[in-house]
Amino acid sequence: MKKYLLALIALSVIAASCSSSTSSTDSSANTNDVADGPVTLTLLAHDSFTPTPGIFDAFTAATGIAVEVVQSGDAGQLITKAVLTSGNPEGDVLWGVDNTLLSRALEADVFSAYQTPNTKFMDATLLHDIPGHEVTPVDTGDVCINYDIAWFKSRNIAPPLTLDALTNKQYANLLVVPSALSSSPGLAFLMATIAEFGTDGWQSYWKSLRDNGVMVVDGWTQAYGTEFSGAAGNGDRPIVVSYSSSPSAEVIFADPPVDAAPTAVASLTCFEQIEYTGILRGTKHEAEAKLLIDYLTDLTFQNDLPLTQFVFPVHSGAVLPEAFTKYALRPENPLRLEADVIATNRTTWLDEWSAIVLK
Repeated sequence: MKKYLLALIALSVIAASCSSSTSSTDSSANTNDVADGPVTLTLLAHDSFTPTPGIFDAFTAATGIAVEVVQSGDAGQLITKAVLTSGNPEGDVLWGVDNTLLSRALEADVFSAYQTPNTKFMDATLLHDIPGHEVTPVDTGDVCINYDIAWFKSRNIAPPLTLDALTNKQYANLLVVPSALSSSPGLAFLMATIAEFGTDGWQSYWKSLRDNGVMVVDGWTQAYGTEFSGAAGNGDRPIVVSYSSSPSAEVIFADPPVDAAPTAVASLTCFEQIEYTGILRGTKHEAEAKLLIDYLTDLTFQNDLPLTQFVFPVHSGAVLPEAFTKYALRPENPLRLEADVIATNRTTWLDEWSAIVLK
């Protein structure tokens, strides 16, 4: 389990070991426009960005451009910093804005638009919310309720399989969730409850969760790695907000090996998440940044995603390893909210949520 947590919780050691990467051979960025002399691109990412060490080496070999990965907390914290530095960024490219946070970044004019040639390998639905190609899709996944199978089995209690079930008294003081204010999966979970119970019904649902002893922590790392009983076994909360692919990570990184996941996903609770990358407006290396966007959406990097990020790649030619597909859940009908609905209501919803849960 320790090895699993090192990978899934995204310790900074991995980011420090990432130093460079290869560009798409189909790139539209003109390499003649790349600055003379060595260039190092700074890739800002959330703490869960954990590609294979050395994944950027081929990019450097092909372009002469180095890549330094700088992690900046949870996705919510990452976007907050990007908004505050819009036009005068701390890096060149950002990885990790998702569909729940996208409108906030676009409103603040964080990104410079760019359409990579690799969009032709993506499902058109992934581009629906970005008609101006302000950012580029890089992976998809689902935020869902996960639960500790052994905990419920040992007590002969049925696990919660729906969002509504979480308000039942038999699950009192069992759920831990990341904050919707600072965490991407936390915000996605809030959006899931709004999609499920409606714009006029989610408030009473969260009041019921509060009264049923829900624990709210700053980020996913604390929720899953510290408070949840099903990961390292250190926490005492057997229900957590995590991802539909988390059980696959539990199996792949288990030490000693296991042949079944110790955790499971409540498929009816899942909210669709699309993750994007983008060029930060104000970068002094826009031509080089375009090459990096091409690389992040090309097969070398896309094939690395399932077993490092535990997400689904967006490139149609990417190959999903059996170890991932066997244990990762892909819900048939995940909960969704339109981007314009999120954009219009996000601030009000967060204010209401804070008043209910953090009072």
